[in-house]
Amino acid sequence: MKLKNVIIASCTVLIFLSCATNPFTGKQTMALVSNAQLFPTAFAQYNQVLSESNVETGTARAEMITRVGQRIAVAAERWLNANGHQGYLADYEWEYKLIDEPTVNAWCMPGGKIVFYTGILPVAQNETGIAAIMGHEVAHALANHGQQRMSAAYIQQGVALAGNIAINNEEDRNIFNQYYGIGSQVGVMLPFSRSHETEADKIGLYLMAIAGYNPTEAAELWKRMKANSGGGAPPEILSTHPSNDSRIANLQTLAPQAVAEAKKFGIQSFKPITSYSY
Repeated sequence: MKLKNVIIASCTVLIFLSCATNPFTGKQTMALVSNAQLFPTAFAQYNQVLSESNVETGTARAEMITRVGQRIAVAAERWLNANGHQGYLADYEWEYKLIDEPTVNAWCMPGGKIVFYTGILPVAQNETGIAAIMGHEVAHALANHGQQRMSAAYIQQGVALAGNIAINNEEDRNIFNQYYGIGSQVGVMLPFSRSHETEADKIGLYLMAIAGYNPTEAAELWKRMKANSGGGAPPEILSTHPSNDSRIANLQTLAPQAVAEAKKFGIQSFKPITSYSY
């Protein structure tokens, strides 16, 4: 038991010393892996994906992805500078690529490396829809969600190791492993992931509004996402993401706040919504 106590105490101290305050959420977040370590790895993985994919360049839709991404990045920097966080983006290397693939998805690596797949464009329908997706994905990077998930995984593994060291009886150890695996996933890791999605929705909504895109359209985007999914999503408690209905309701509630935030930056009206041919 003494060894277990030492491990637990060591993990607690490590977590405390590795916390950082994120300017977008105001929360103390786990940072067991620094951005100096994380960003080069993310950039290398991004380049690997691009080298193995059909990257679309020179088209109107590829240029739209870049244009929207740049506007969202400028909005993020404006918000950070206005709130006393100059230099926060110094190590970010923004890049926006469109991959010609039917996957209905988009993502942003830590450090600002972004991919959209052409399969998501019909669901987005227009540039404002793209901005809603872009804002959400960029928000994950700005809030260091990748860093937090990696840190949480290390802690999850560390607690499992401590339990296996502390429990001498093999039968009890097997029971611990079985219930800890399920309990830590459903009770900790999945809610942790869902909270990140909700954070990214809020931050993304603010960013798209500051960039000049109507934030009320984000809920409309997710209505289309829901229709596109065909109702095949797992129950929210077993998912990494909030349910579509929860997400839509939350975005509708947050939209007026995003409009108010954009007004602080002189945004009194939003870009017209124009459909594109995909």
